[in-house]
Amino acid sequence: MRCLVTSSRPYDQEFLNAANQGHHEFSFVETPLREDTAAVAHGYPAVCPFVDDTLNSAALEALAQGGTRVLALRSTGFNHVDLATAERLGITVMRVKEYSPYSVAEFALALMLTLNRHLHKAYNRVREDNFLLDGLMGFDMHGKTVGIVGTGKIGTILATTLHAMGCRLLGHDQISNPDCQALGMHYVDLDTLLAESQIVSLHLPLVPATRHLINDERISKMQPGAMLINTSRGALVDTLAIITALKSHHLGAVGLDVYEEEAGLYFHNLSDDIICDDTFARLLTFPNVVITGHQAFFTREAMTTIATTTIANLDDFAAGRENGNIVRAQAPGVPQP
Repeated sequence: MRCLVTSSRPYDQEFLNAANQGHHEFSFVETPLREDTAAVAHGYPAVCPFVDDTLNSAALEALAQGGTRVLALRSTGFNHVDLATAERLGITVMRVKEYSPYSVAEFALALMLTLNRHLHKAYNRVREDNFLLDGLMGFDMHGKTVGIVGTGKIGTILATTLHAMGCRLLGHDQISNPDCQALGMHYVDLDTLLAESQIVSLHLPLVPATRHLINDERISKMQPGAMLINTSRGALVDTLAIITALKSHHLGAVGLDVYEEEAGLYFHNLSDDIICDDTFARLLTFPNVVITGHQAFFTREAMTTIATTTIANLDDFAAGRENGNIVRAQAPGVPQP
């Protein structure tokens, strides 16, 4: 099957070609997929988009007119796809239901440790021959309370690691996870979790009910000096609210691998350009904020799984087989965080 891979980078080509083994005919373009670029996919029955592609109703209409019949998403989340329109147009949407949950859980922990022990500051100081310790004092993770919002596979792996470090664990989710409870995690309502946790880590999908889950009101319930980590989806957090909380010193530290307006920013080299997003620019000014470019998933193991699952999805579609990675508008579930 002919498949166009959009928003592709050299690593996408490496892993998809390695997994393909001649099954499908891939073409790779760096062009992001959206309404005004959808013509690039004309004549391709399969398109393989990334998370920063915008597959709204207009884009999907253009893809359908060009003959696209399946979208093989290189992602777990599908909030960037208008599923109702895709279903109406007869376009099958398939995702990578899960890849390495260790990649994201380990990255969330890395952000916690970096912010706590000021590693980002220490790195720059030493490069300038400054070996003073002033301002670099952190705290023992042992004995601290960490609240994990969303206790699926990623949240459970993070909880396991934090438990080994001696942390007290609080959890919030629609369903209690027995594996987390076995670690001693106590499930509480979100307000209680925010009030009792020194560190809060988000591991949720982005759906209407979770958009701006962390807002002014919720942040006000957090402990003064608390740390907030988000490695899931940017719009879980109201960015203006965290800026206000940072300016008032209510939030002690923030680690973000995602940003609610990251489209057009992330996965691009803008080092020679002027970034016109004033909100993002303000975030960068805080010494107690670490921002990374949506790289939590980016390990060799995760990329291998994403590639092999994408090939399997295309194989199944070409053979007319159903599989558990098909996403439908009426699906009762939500994406695995």
